[in-house]
Amino acid sequence: MAQYRIGRLTQEIQKEVTDILLKRVRDPRVEGVTITGVEVTGDLQQATIYYSILSDKASVAEKTAQGLDKATGLIRSELGSRLNIFKTPELKFERDESVQYGSHIDQLLNKLHQDEQNR
Repeated sequence: MAQYRIGRLTQEIQKEVTDILLKRVRDPRVEGVTITGVEVTGDLQQATIYYSILSDKASVAEKTAQGLDKATGLIRSELGSRLNIFKTPELKFERDESVQYGSHIDQLLNKLHQDEQNR
């Protein structure tokens, strides 16, 4: 039963944080952020939110992280009003590197394919 509740809560948090980022956060540093996943601890006190961005530049990634850290309070208060839970979890944002890694693998495969065709 508890695992079912955690699963539902992670889905709700992901949906609501995406909506909040699109509609409520006006910081230009967080534009283009995609929420890729959420992990909630068993006691529902902390939530790690994984995000990805399209840019590969370190400066853009750093600015995005700063923007998300700045908006954490607003996002948490909005979540508190939207979700029907006793205590809103503490939020922590972490960049999801898997999307970037997948893109890199795709580029390598395309390069190999082009090299094969040129032979």
